Amino acid sequence: MKRHFLLPFLLPLLIATPAAAEQIVRLATTTSTENSGLLAHLLPPFERESGYRIHVIAVGTGKALRMGRDGDVDVVLVHAPAAERKFVEAGYGVERFPVMHNDFLIIGPAGDPAGTSGLKDASLALRRIAGHGAPFVSRGDDSGTHKKELSLWRAAEIEPGGVWYREAGQGMGKVLQISAEMEAYTLTDRGTWLAYRRRLPLRPLVEGDPRLFNPYGIIAVNPSLHPGVNHLGAVALIRWITSPQGQRLIAEYRLQGETLFHPDATAVAEHP
Repeated sequence: MKRHFLLPFLLPLLIATPAAAEQIVRLATTTSTENSGLLAHLLPPFERESGYRIHVIAVGTGKALRMGRDGDVDVVLVHAPAAERKFVEAGYGVERFPVMHNDFLIIGPAGDPAGTSGLKDASLALRRIAGHGAPFVSRGDDSGTHKKELSLWRAAEIEPGGVWYREAGQGMGKVLQISAEMEAYTLTDRGTWLAYRRRLPLRPLVEGDPRLFNPYGIIAVNPSLHPGVNHLGAVALIRWITSPQGQRLIAEYRLQGETLFHPDATAVAEHP
């Protein structure tokens, strides 16, 4: 019987190659990256090339960061820079790397009862909505979108509440559906809006305010706090997403002819 022996110089390569059945990377990310279809476009090439499998948990940014804090995931891809900085400064994450950006917009019923259409000042638009008592649906879930919405209400010097203001506690896709049913206004990221707009009787009303800029960052969970996390897998994913190939895939992803996300990584990330 012929025997086959592994050459010594092949052993490091085999040891460094992850076994697909064992090497799962748990990614907590926002509902916008999932609802927009970006992850279905972006992750399969990484899985094929690396041997890792990505387990996606799509939740609001606040919950994604809490999962990272508790060591329930290996890496987070979220869009709330202030909360991300606190996450890293507290030692829960290793380092934040910029990935991409798009923007938020305020959408609402075609009739626009609050008269917001064409405004470039999001806070002014919210003041008009509140003053008119027009229905507004909030994510109400501590997501990046919810955090942005609350910052805009603060800038408008308004404490939203009352029968016109509804907190859904749902992801962006569901909030868009609820807003359509209620003929209400809401704040949405552009990616999810483009993915859903053909199904909804709503239209974009307010966009272009610099405060509506929406950057996304990726952070590996700190293995010093949680030794059980798959840090090597998290690093591999970060390096790939911020690589020229990953950034090109982000830039190429379109829906209905429109670009959903713009790449932000200026260089391949080093080991976090």
